[in-house]
Amino acid sequence: MLERLGEVLRKATDKIANAIFLDKNLVESLIKDLQRALIEADVSIVLVKELSDKIRKSALDERIKGIEKKEHLIKLLHDELLTILGKHKQLKLKKEQNRIIFLGLYGAGKTTTIAKLGNYFSKRGNKTALIGLDTYRPAAAEQLQQLAEKNKLSYFIDSKEKKPIKVWKNHKKELKNYHTVLIDTAGRHTLDKDLIKEIKALEKEIKPTEIILVIPADIGQAAKKQAQEFKEAVNISGVIITRMDSTARGGGALTACAETKAPVYFITTGEKINDIEEFNPKLFLSRLLGQGDLETLIEKIRSVTDESKNLKIQKKIEKGKFSLEDVIEQVKSMGSIGGLDKIKSMIPGFSNVEKKIPKNLIENQEAKISKWEHILKSMTPEEKENPEILEKQISRISRIAKGSGVNNSDIRSLLKQYKLLNEMVKSGGDMDMSQGLNQKQLQKLARKFGKKMRF
Repeated sequence: MLERLGEVLRKATDKIANAIFLDKNLVESLIKDLQRALIEADVSIVLVKELSDKIRKSALDERIKGIEKKEHLIKLLHDELLTILGKHKQLKLKKEQNRIIFLGLYGAGKTTTIAKLGNYFSKRGNKTALIGLDTYRPAAAEQLQQLAEKNKLSYFIDSKEKKPIKVWKNHKKELKNYHTVLIDTAGRHTLDKDLIKEIKALEKEIKPTEIILVIPADIGQAAKKQAQEFKEAVNISGVIITRMDSTARGGGALTACAETKAPVYFITTGEKINDIEEFNPKLFLSRLLGQGDLETLIEKIRSVTDESKNLKIQKKIEKGKFSLEDVIEQVKSMGSIGGLDKIKSMIPGFSNVEKKIPKNLIENQEAKISKWEHILKSMTPEEKENPEILEKQISRISRIAKGSGVNNSDIRSLLKQYKLLNEMVKSGGDMDMSQGLNQKQLQKLARKFGKKMRF
């Protein structure tokens, strides 16, 4: 997301840091690059001009001398970008029942976002239910049902009832058993009087703890008008921006919401159920600047890891050894996060080495996993648990390759991944993986194995 802007920001900070001195020509060159990238990201021209003026004034301020001026300028750039991205505000669940109403115009991705957030909350131990009050859009109830069943979420719908308040009342008693209730409502092409009237009636009946507006990133600066109108009409408490992975205009949507003082709680970054993350301006900017975001990466890993499998893995780590089946499970888990494409901006310094990694190492991961699963089916239990014996007896590799319909090189590729993961397990054997690695532990492993990693 916003890769072009991130590239320009990284180059700008590098230019400032490496400059022998900051003259007017260098400053103007930096400002032009920033202006172009911010406008491409659909950030308001007024905001771009304000940022440019502040950088120009600070850079040419004769009272600030030497290296202090460079540090001051980099900090100013960082702080001003944070300002236009808005303040960080978490969606904090209450101890008592949480009833969250979701609003949005047609095509915003409201229903899929509700399923993603339902999965996000349930993975964090909250008993969550989805309820469909969109009685206007054809197949809205069926879509919610399909998403809920696919991801093992509780749901309540009534495809025959045409009055949303009646649907709520019909399930009100059952919903008392849930800590978090996510409420899908009808959309419109515009925020008209009928929609406002319906939302206010639902608000009065449901007494929600949060009212969240869902906005697609590709509307850019138009998000400002939409957020402002909804805020004035129904007093939304926060925003979720969808489709942040598919457009450069996401910068416009983010900054527009910040201008209206409507906090962005979450952003969605793809079609998979786990493609949702809390929006933290500071961490988001860190990713744009190529400094990574380990905090969000750890959260993503936790969100796709099954707790019971985690405990089994922890026991194997304590013994200091993985099996081949464990290796494939770990690779699958990373795939459900979205693969390297989804997490590369979260890895500190990855932008510096990305171009050096051959594309064939990070593509076709699903095909690779499929081959590996076929390989396992042709192996004996002893070979799965102790793959080291394959390296000692080449005839076994040939037999497995023939039985699984793959090349010997495919088996060696799997063995290489196994060997690397086992080395990491032995190096980090004292780390409690069931709770997730902390930043220091991740950095330790990254330093040791970064050059060996193959995605």
